[in-house]
Amino acid sequence: MAYWLIKSEPSAYSWEQFIKDKKTSWTGVRNAQAALNLKAMKPGDQCFFYHSNEGKEIVGLAEVVKAAYPDPTDEAGKAVTVDVKVLGPVKKPVTLAAIKAEPKLKDFGLVRQSRLSVVPVSIEQWKLIEKMAR
Repeated sequence: MAYWLIKSEPSAYSWEQFIKDKKTSWTGVRNAQAALNLKAMKPGDQCFFYHSNEGKEIVGLAEVVKAAYPDPTDEAGKAVTVDVKVLGPVKKPVTLAAIKAEPKLKDFGLVRQSRLSVVPVSIEQWKLIEKMAR
């Protein structure tokens, strides 16, 4: 199993909407590196759901339920999407400020490549962020 962080602006697709939907396709990813990350996702992988721009915090957990397939929103036919389902909210949201303040997370993709909408999370980073969310 691998771990990921997926980002969405609450005004575009919020955690609250995800909870209502229970499952969604993670469409609209056009950055090449983020697309490679989507292609690497496998069913059973877990994800942090992060609100970007507004809020800037990890608010929930999701699971990949379908591996990469062509993104129906991409007219060029080059982009991919994965399907994810809600696992539940984190007990305490983990802010970007808290993540940046933790020296052990200085190499975390959210900090190093802040523009990417899909970033890998190492097992060590995952465990630390899970602890911060309790």
